Amino acid sequence: MKKLSLRTRVVTGAVVVAALGAGTFGAMSASASSPAAAPAAAVKADTDNRNLQQTTHLTVAAATKAAQATLDAAKKENQRISVAVVDRNGNTIVALRGDGAGPQSPESAVKKAYTAVSWNAPTSELVKRLEQAPNLKDIPGTLFLGGGAPVQVKGAPVAGIGVAGAPSGDLDEKFARAGVASLAR
Repeated sequence: MKKLSLRTRVVTGAVVVAALGAGTFGAMSASASSPAAAPAAAVKADTDNRNLQQTTHLTVAAATKAAQATLDAAKKENQRISVAVVDRNGNTIVALRGDGAGPQSPESAVKKAYTAVSWNAPTSELVKRLEQAPNLKDIPGTLFLGGGAPVQVKGAPVAGIGVAGAPSGDLDEKFARAGVASLAR
């Protein structure tokens, strides 16, 4: 390898330093020229704002309490079930698969809870509506079988409890109602 002269080494070093300096200066001037982000406007959350709405939701603790009360009610009758509690939007808060519950029961419980909260009615009542509107059963995520019960506050749905796994929808719904009742205690 050929040894570079002192002059070549100095010029090469100067070019490298100048290139690095220009890049740094360019980056600094680019960031300095962009304006600082304006602070987000705060929304005044009060009852006078027509664009806001207050809703009521179950806490995870309350949903867990209701789910456990549901499992306990089923256990007293030697039934192996799964239970799901969903919020007003149909999102699962808690899902518990009881010991020995069938493999299909967790998904069915979620669908029954979703159906109950969506229509703010026990799913056993909704089954009767299928006679007038059979296409209801085609709505994704729903299950029109007994076993779902809405949780209401002042008549408005805030959650749904779904149960699956007992030999009948009537039993499933009985256990779901036990979960709803536990929230009043």
